[in-house]
Amino acid sequence: QVQLVEFGGGLVQAGGSLRLSCAASGRTFSSYAMAWFRQAPGSERDFVAAISRNGNNIFYADAVKGRFTSSRHNAKSTVYLQMNSLKPEDTAVYYCAADPDVISRAALHYDYWGQGTQVTVSS
Repeated sequence: QVQLVEFGGGLVQAGGSLRLSCAASGRTFSSYAMAWFRQAPGSERDFVAAISRNGNNIFYADAVKGRFTSSRHNAKSTVYLQMNSLKPEDTAVYYCAADPDVISRAALHYDYWGQGTQVTVSS
């Protein structure tokens, strides 16, 4: 098993930046494909980004492509989501997720989830 804790959420003005971190503990971090999802009030949990176990393959949702960057540091057991040019529609609770398999855009694919961190973008 792996335990996940997200950090770095907060309130930012439109056009600003935030960096989210997700720290993992438990089994070897490099064994897990990682992903970020987000969920706004009244909405489903949406895919944001996914990164393979070695970091060589990264997928992004069209809504964040060119603005968000995901990376990982396996020695620190941490995955990151750098969010630039934030928009009010990026407001949501952001979750990291892990799975001991290949990366996927589907939330159902992931076995382990963090508790989420709130990101609020004001206009």
